[in-house]
Amino acid sequence: MNVELLSHTPDALNLLLATKGTRLKYDDNPTDWSDAERGAHLAYMLGTIKSSWEFVDYTFRISGVTRAFTHQLVRTRTGSYAQEAQRVVNVKDAEVLKPDLDDEFADQLWAQTIRQMMGAYDSLIELGTPVQDARGLLPTNITTSIVAKFNLRTLHETAKLRLCTRTQGEYQTVFRAMRDLILEVHPWADPFIQVHCVSTGTCAFPHYGPGSCKFYDPRMNNDALKVELKDKFWSSTELQEANPVATRGMAT
Repeated sequence: MNVELLSHTPDALNLLLATKGTRLKYDDNPTDWSDAERGAHLAYMLGTIKSSWEFVDYTFRISGVTRAFTHQLVRTRTGSYAQEAQRVVNVKDAEVLKPDLDDEFADQLWAQTIRQMMGAYDSLIELGTPVQDARGLLPTNITTSIVAKFNLRTLHETAKLRLCTRTQGEYQTVFRAMRDLILEVHPWADPFIQVHCVSTGTCAFPHYGPGSCKFYDPRMNNDALKVELKDKFWSSTELQEANPVATRGMAT
């Protein structure tokens, strides 16, 4: 598996702060701010409308990963993708990744089956079968490459689940690599790209976490609080309405 950061939005932090400021009619140039002021506005952005986050983009080349992984990756609808095409590329020499099966017979069965599948694929092509038809025999764990572009908002939402221990290991590994590359160029992005429990203090999968996740903490269970708040909210007959006012790029 290899992950490369091909491109990213230049001067992303100032762009992020400027677009947020524009929404609130705050015309100061973030490049003139102190580090403390930038930090304060960045912390504010973590708890407000995320539309400004969509102006910051990252493009990755991800290679040596399985088709199983890329099938999951492209389900992120707000990404852009360009993937190796098995319809036209002969992939007879591509590696097929084997999971850790922890059983000798299962390991032998896997290896034997993969040899048969890849051998049959190669034979079909030699017999004149079009590559686009022979690909129907290819195993899901055959390796591939893909270029993917995401904005910061998408990465924020995806990280909460794909860094979680409930996600299959390959996806966790790829997303950790993506995150590391982002933090190399944008260290300030750390709080934006976090697993759900770190980001929210709750468990994304409450039916999984308590019995299976080594990071689960009983304090994540706020079911009683939700019931209490539900009763309190819907029993109130008075509609409360906020009246936010923009002050120096922040809405109170």
